[in-house]
Amino acid sequence: QVQLVESGGGLVQAGGSLRLSCRASGSTFSSYDMGWFRQAPGKEREFVAGISRGGLHTFYADSMKGRFTISRDNAKATVALQMNSLKPEDTAVYYCAARLRADLDFSQEYDYNYWGQGTQVTVSS
Repeated sequence: QVQLVESGGGLVQAGGSLRLSCRASGSTFSSYDMGWFRQAPGKEREFVAGISRGGLHTFYADSMKGRFTISRDNAKATVALQMNSLKPEDTAVYYCAARLRADLDFSQEYDYNYWGQGTQVTVSS
C-alpha cells in the first residue's frame, strides 16, 4: 500500500513556472514507476509525464515536451514535476500515481495502482 500526497499547486500567470511535488509513504518507493496526470474541468484525465522506478526512463505527453520535467528522489520518496512556460490550458488538477508494473508506456491510467488526492494548478492569461 502506498499513500501519495501532492503539493506545490497554485495560481500562476501564463509564462510562469511551478514545481509540483509528490511524497510517498507506506511502501518501498523505488519499487514503483511514477506518473503525473491531470484533469481539467469538463475533461477526462490525461497523462502528463512518467518516470521509471530507477529514474533512468522518462516519458512525456507531446504537449508537455520541452516545458515539463519529471524527476524523482528515491531516498526521499518523492517525485517532482517542474512546469515551465505555463499556459492557461495547463489549468487542471494534477495527480501523481504509482504503479508496480514496469512498462515503457507510462500513459495508461489503468496501469497505476495508487493515486494522490490531486493539487490544483491555475494559469491565468
